[in-house]
Amino acid sequence: LLRDPAVNRGDAYTMAERKALGLQGLVPPASKTINVQARRFLKQLAALKNPLHKYVLLMALQDTNETLFYKIVIDNTHELMPLIYTPVVGEACQKYGLVFQRPRGMYISIQDKGNVASIVKNWPEKDAAVCVVTDGERILGLGDLGAYGMGIPVGKLNLYSACAGIHPRQCLPLLLDVGTNNKTLLQDPLYTGLQQPRVRGKEYEDFLEEVLMTLHNSFPGMLIQFEDFGNTTAFH
Repeated sequence: LLRDPAVNRGDAYTMAERKALGLQGLVPPASKTINVQARRFLKQLAALKNPLHKYVLLMALQDTNETLFYKIVIDNTHELMPLIYTPVVGEACQKYGLVFQRPRGMYISIQDKGNVASIVKNWPEKDAAVCVVTDGERILGLGDLGAYGMGIPVGKLNLYSACAGIHPRQCLPLLLDVGTNNKTLLQDPLYTGLQQPRVRGKEYEDFLEEVLMTLHNSFPGMLIQFEDFGNTTAFH
């Protein structure tokens, strides 16, 4: 329970809840309200001066306590939007391998071509309604960041949940990994994607069609938003 960010409430559980859920002894004795938790976290955030470090702390909170994460973002949208999306998410994408802590979203690579349907079945949420998908070729004008581009679907869907009320369980961040032509990433030992040149042409188009048809069949009515595809493929 404490390790599932969707339901974990940290030290906010009451004494009665701790007894009922078998959490006694697993959290500090003092029970804190979510407002106290929020004030504590904002103090931690304010102590950091580097915007990227703030981003990492926010993502760590999302990975442990989504309820608190979204409360803080909703209550402080003006201040936090630049941290969880542009401009800071650009630097986070450039250094995604360095700041990586826990997988978030779904990765489908060109190596999964012909097997996409079985990959999509692994997604735990069966009522996903909104998908933001990228192949990472043109991330925020920063160029080809390949699999490091996952920060864009994650960040955009966080805003959709906080600002538009779309339930996080209905959101599917998706990264299509077809390689990268970024020479630096091809040599980066921390790179999280396929270290091969980008696949182009018919193989790419067939792969994309397979992905889209699988999403359509698996999640009827899903809204699919294409994000930061390169001009070489965006207009096909």
